[in-house]
Amino acid sequence: MKIKFFDFVTQIDDLPEHNPRSESVGKVELLDIVAITQDFPEHNLRRGEVGTVVHVFSNDEAFEVEFSDRNGQAYQFLSVRASQLMVLHHEPMRTEVDSISEPLIAD
Repeated sequence: MKIKFFDFVTQIDDLPEHNPRSESVGKVELLDIVAITQDFPEHNLRRGEVGTVVHVFSNDEAFEVEFSDRNGQAYQFLSVRASQLMVLHHEPMRTEVDSISEPLIAD
């Protein structure tokens, strides 16, 4: 059985090797919690479903995502491009602007 990763890739060997990047701000990384930004009806996945990045392909442009239920039981794996994912954050993201801006609440 052949797995179709993308329109142009039908084998895992067709994907370039992963090369770690030097800057990770705003990028998808291994073990990030992500949401898909589009429906994948052929895989019974809908926009907004949450998964975990379990493998990085193609110079950080493609990822294998595992989707699990509340009990941790995996129900689907999907290879997607970075543009089809949104990284979810559990605390405020800091930027350079945050360190120089004034507080939102006055004393």
